[in-house]
Amino acid sequence: MGSGDADPEAEWTALAGTSAGFEEFEELAGPLIRGGPPPAVGVPAIARAPMVIDTDIGGDPDDTVALVVAARLVPELRLVVTSDEYGGERARFARYLLDLVGRTDVRVVAGSDLGNSRMWVIDGLCPAEVPRQGTDVVGAVSELCAATDGRIRWVGMGPLSNLAMLQEVRPELVSQLVVTQMGGAINYRDPSRAEHNFRVDPGAAIRLLPALEPWLPTFVVSDVTFNPAMEITTDSPLYKRWTQSDARPFERVLREHSDRWMAKYPGTMQHDALTLAAAMLWPGVRFVRERVALDPIARMSRSDDGTEIVMSVSADYAAFMSWLDTALS
Repeated sequence: MGSGDADPEAEWTALAGTSAGFEEFEELAGPLIRGGPPPAVGVPAIARAPMVIDTDIGGDPDDTVALVVAARLVPELRLVVTSDEYGGERARFARYLLDLVGRTDVRVVAGSDLGNSRMWVIDGLCPAEVPRQGTDVVGAVSELCAATDGRIRWVGMGPLSNLAMLQEVRPELVSQLVVTQMGGAINYRDPSRAEHNFRVDPGAAIRLLPALEPWLPTFVVSDVTFNPAMEITTDSPLYKRWTQSDARPFERVLREHSDRWMAKYPGTMQHDALTLAAAMLWPGVRFVRERVALDPIARMSRSDDGTEIVMSVSADYAAFMSWLDTALS
């Protein structure tokens, strides 16, 4: 095709995709997007790519909510790896939850154990007969990469320990991953410390961030996710649905997990479900390219000499909660 020939399909795909991720292009792309895609434009390949979820499930119920949504909406979910493990119990709980949702096909592997116990609230919620899961994270990711021709979606919902370990021992595996990670904050609510997922394993975050730059990772930061507009409380319609006498088994687990968490905290903000939505290319999260640096305790700041990432800057919270309600209905 000559340089003067128009390609409507390529133009629509480029502008629509850019607008979905980057706020500054929205006005430019708007009229074209509203007109709809040419007939030949399909779903981006990455939206159908295999998915790995890396989760510290068992503390804040937002991980549990996100895993249920992924199990229900992402047929390409292939592997769940747990981080900040609690003696293998996070992996057992993930296995139990996936089985309740009918996803016995999804493999679960227990990942990094950092020796923490504070963010664990679900003792006894997983039946004793659920077996312990394997621990070979490298082997599981390697098998998935070998069986996949293209890229793989890696959705990080906990500390970056597993991904940092993979980068150290098998960097060629990481180069096949499209990383969407919940974590980091430019203006964290407690300036004396880093955001939780970075703070739990600061060394992993500090080592990994520059190593990921060639593949332009996406970070859904706490500045956007920590918002009461997407908090589930006992007054939320979703929670009330989980308390009904005809609640499904996974909904009863969501209620019990939430009850234990909300005995200590007022609610559960859906950090990880929003990160999952972004990895699924849901268009309600806006991003910019930004250069950032981490200090010795993994606090994030903007820096002209830092690592380039894609960073969330805003979200349509009402639309997200509607999306989440539909996903769980």
